[in-house]
Formats: sequence, C-alpha cells, structure tokens
Amino acid sequence: MQILGPIADSLRMAFFMFWDTLWPLIFGFGLSGAVQAFVSRSQMQRVMGDHRPRTLAIASIFGAASSSCSYAASAMAKSLFQKGADFTTAMVFMLASTNLVIELGLVLWILIGWQFALSEYVGGIIMIGLLALAARFVFPVVVVARARHYLVEHSSATARRDSVHQAAGEAVPLTRRLRSPATWADAASYTMADLVMLRKEMIAGYLIAGFLAVLVPASLWNAIFFHGHGVLTSVENVIVGPLIAILSFVCSIGNVPLAAALWKGGISFGGVVSFIFADLITLPLLLIYRRFYGWAMTLRILAAFWLVMAIAGLATEYLFGVAGLIPATHPAEVVQPSFQWNYTTYLNLIFLGVFGALYWLHRNRVRLGGGAQYAIDPVCGMQVERQLAPASVRRGDQTVFFCSDRCRDRFVANPDRFVTAQPAMTDQPESRRPSMSEQIDPICGMTVEPETAAAKREYAGKTYYFCGPGCAKAFDLKPEAFADTTRSA
Repeated sequence: MQILGPIADSLRMAFFMFWDTLWPLIFGFGLSGAVQAFVSRSQMQRVMGDHRPRTLAIASIFGAASSSCSYAASAMAKSLFQKGADFTTAMVFMLASTNLVIELGLVLWILIGWQFALSEYVGGIIMIGLLALAARFVFPVVVVARARHYLVEHSSATARRDSVHQAAGEAVPLTRRLRSPATWADAASYTMADLVMLRKEMIAGYLIAGFLAVLVPASLWNAIFFHGHGVLTSVENVIVGPLIAILSFVCSIGNVPLAAALWKGGISFGGVVSFIFADLITLPLLLIYRRFYGWAMTLRILAAFWLVMAIAGLATEYLFGVAGLIPATHPAEVVQPSFQWNYTTYLNLIFLGVFGALYWLHRNRVRLGGGAQYAIDPVCGMQVERQLAPASVRRGDQTVFFCSDRCRDRFVANPDRFVTAQPAMTDQPESRRPSMSEQIDPICGMTVEPETAAAKREYAGKTYYFCGPGCAKAFDLKPEAFADTTRSA
C-alpha cells in the first residue's frame, strides 16, 4: 500500500502540470490552426529549391506556421525534398516546425518560465544557422543525390506524384478567406486534428514528467548531470539532454513537461534547451528517416542534429548567462499540485469556452461550407490537404489520405481497424483519365501502363499493376484488402 501514495502524488502532479498549461495549449493550437488554414502549402514547394539565406529564412517562417507534430514535420520535409526542395532547406523547415511554433513557446513560458520560451526561439535560430553552415560538409551533393534516389525507389507513387492542380482555396484572396466562415471552420478543424494527433505524446509527456518529478530522487539526477565543474558541466549537460530525448520516445510538445522535470532535477539551462530541440531525433523518428533516406543519410542527420542542438544549447546558455537571464535556482516543485483561484484558473475557464467554440466550428464545418479540400488521416487524426497529402491509398471507391507514410503503412497493415468516410478524389482532369489499355494501381489509384508498370502481382486469377515498388509492397502485406479495387479503365 505504501506505493499507492507516491503513484497518486505522481498522477496529481501530472494533472496539475496539464492544468497549468491548458489555456496556452488551446490558444497555441488555435492560433496554429488558423495559420495553417491560411498559409499556402504549394507556395512552400515553389520557394525551397536552394539553401540561400533568404530561402532558409522563408523555410523557417513556413515551418513555424506548420503543425508542431514531429512525425508530420518529418513527412512534410520528405515531401518537400521529394518535390524538388533543397535537402538542407527541407531539414531547416523540419527544425522550425517543431521548435519555433507558437504553442511550444507558450507552454514553456507557463511551465518553466519566460526565459526558456525566449531561449527556444533564440536557440532555434542559432541551430538553424549552424545547420546551414555545416550542411555542405555533412550533406554533400553526392550523399543527397543518393538519398533522393533512395526516396524515389522506396516511396509510394502517391507520395512521388505532383499535385494535379492547386487546392481551390489558394486561389481565393486572403481578405476574402478571412471573412469566410468556411475557412475559419477549416482552421478549427486543424486545431482539433492537431490535438487529436498529439494526444498520445502529450499524455505520455505529462505522465512521465509527473512520475519523474515525484519519484526520482535528487541523488539520481546528480549522478546523471555534472554539477560544479564549470564548462565541463555545461558541455556534459547539453550532450546528455538529447540522449535522454532519444531514449524517451516522447516528441513534439509532449517533451516540454519532461523538460520541466529535468530542470527541477538539476540539468543545466543549456541542457534543457538541447533536450527540447532533440524531439526530432527520438528513436521512432530515426527509424522513419532510415526508411525515407537510408541508413547512410539517417546517421548523418543524427550526427548533424545532435551536434547543432548541443552547440545551440551551449551558446544559448552562455548568451543568457551574460545577459543575466538564467534563473538563479531550480524549483522545488514543477507546479503547485492544487487548485487555486488565480489567473491560470480564470484563463483556463475562458479558453475552455474558446475550445467549445472551436469544437462547434469543427463539427459544423460542412454546413458552413468548409472541408472541401481537406481530409482527416484515419490513423492519427491529422487534417491534411488532399492535393498535397504526403501519402494516400485507394480503397474501394475511396481515396484515403495520410499525413505520412508511417500512418499509411499502419492503415495498409490493418485497414479494418481504421474507419474512414472520406470521399474519393474524383476531380481528375480529362488528360489524367486512363485509356482503355491502362490500369489503376490498387494502392494509390494512379494510372499505369501495363507495359511500363514498375511492378505487377498475380492474385486470385488477376494481374495487378503498380506504379512503383512501394505500392507493390503495400499490396503484398494484405492483397485481399485491395484486390477488388483494381479495374481496367
């Protein structure tokens, strides 16, 4: 029975960490949803063909305006690279989308302090600059070319093909979209989709942080992090911070509560910063990079990211130290584990009302005229633009859209587990409609010529043709789920 008390204390700490950050979560995700609804994704692709300073700055701005999900960021970066973006610029976009986003800064401010929120943006800019300087050495032209070839060879055709046409909403002037209830309903749907998509990471982050804050003794933290050794302490902490992130499996905004627990445990200011940066090199994401680009490029990404994250954390610590902005003491508790009638409670109540309004817009977006160019990933719940979705699968008379290959593969492995009601994308131009001799790839719905098909399979007495090895492999996983969707044109 003695263990029940500490467990209850840990759960209570986790809940009040969530309670203290509830209003900034709603505000941040709401603002992020609005930005995503109004920013043109196709414009991103058009301006990222090199890694000049101006291009990197634009990529950083676009990244900051995107979803904060690490998985979605990696998929979007892959998609940009696949469609012609410079590799370094795509990596900068990915760094910015998980480290310069609004909701991250707000939660950091409330949970640890404004100094950490500011350091995240200052350090993020330093990190992007360092990556740009190191890119020519870490990502040489030959290695990038091999990675692009690997990506083309191992990706599905849906991820490879360009959009047939731009999403209709992008042709509408911004001022008109700002006055459109449909666009605001789409923005609310982005907010809801991002919250659903990141719910597991956030729940895991708060729970783990609650247990770390209550159960881990100070002696263990002291054994992990150096103290009182000057520069050596700072260097060791900024190196160990990313290592903890790699092993924690928690990414996106879910690692902020963990950062609060680490700060309470005694890690240095720079160590906290480098830990937060390192959500892009957790083990699940490293496996995703391996699938996208191969092991050679993945190891380079790991080395480059770890290096620039550690140096950025160290540089930020010394800059803030010189400016006198580093908190003098570590907190005895991450948050006060009890309800209090203070500004946090009042703001939470106000923003719960805002959340209710956003939810109403989301639920009524069809009636308001929204949702025409969007689909919901049935695996993670993320909202994606149909024309720019990184992956999709043809199933029956529907095309199912996904935020990443990871979600697509989970769907293909067990499609009956995920229920979707997305309408098929039937608005192909006449020039794209298949001729009598052509076939439809049963996985992605792409038109292929039997004579030039990249792969084919025999199943149940029929021959199925595929645009690439990726689709053929997806078919092999569960052919009965897609066999009846192939038809001659």
